[in-house]
Order: sequence, then C-alpha cells, then structure tokens
Amino acid sequence: MKPPNEEISHKVRQWTDHADEDLRLAQDVMTIRSKHRRPYRLIAYHTQQCAEKYLKAYLVCCGIDFPYTHNISILLELCGEYAGWPANLKDAEELTSYAITTRYPGECEEVTKAEVDRAIEIAQQVRNQVRSALKELGIKLSN
Repeated sequence: MKPPNEEISHKVRQWTDHADEDLRLAQDVMTIRSKHRRPYRLIAYHTQQCAEKYLKAYLVCCGIDFPYTHNISILLELCGEYAGWPANLKDAEELTSYAITTRYPGECEEVTKAEVDRAIEIAQQVRNQVRSALKELGIKLSN
C-alpha cells in the first residue's frame, strides 16, 4: 500500500486526536479527588469512543467506507480484512455495550470501578495497536 496523501493523513489525525481526547478524559476523571462518586458509566462510554475512533481512523487511512456503527466487533472485522492485528484486540468487543446503554437511564446496569479500569486498559491497547499500524502505513501522528 502506498503512503496516504496529505488529505487522508489529515483526516486520520482528526480521528486519532478525537480518540485521544476521549481516552484522556476517561483517565483524568479517574484521578479527580472528589467527595462525589465518579461517573463510571460516562468514563466507560469514553473508553468505547476511543476504541471506535481509532478503528475508524485505520479504516479512513485504508480508504475503506464503514457503516455508521458503534459496534467494535464490526469495526474489527472490517480492519481484519486488511490487517492481522485485529485478532489481538478481541477483548475490545467488550466496550461495545458502553456505546449506547451507558448514555440512557434504564438501559444498563451500574458500571463498576473494576470495569472502568479494564475498559481504560483495553482502550489503551486499541490505541497502541492502531497507532503502530498507522505508523507502518506512513501516518505521522502527534504524541
């Protein structure tokens, strides 16, 4: 595959920058000292968004149209048509449930600290894997 042109590179960086903001938000909220309970369901939502946006960044880089979906399994499957690394990220499928159900009352069970800690770890794994793949394709990303 030839290196992406500047327009594609710019779009990929937009996706990854947004994904990084989601992950930073999740990580930062976990460090806030407060008398109030942390909003674990919202933190979990942002970990899912990080993973989703990183996978979509890879698809943008490869010129692959993707459906409007929050389903990590579908996105991994699409990425898997062009790379072998998605098989290493099967745990990321766990994040899909945080995309919708955490945003609306009555849709999900309470999200625990342990679940959020795992979700952050998974989002970081997706980030690291996709950033590595994008670098191999010639995309220069900000830190």
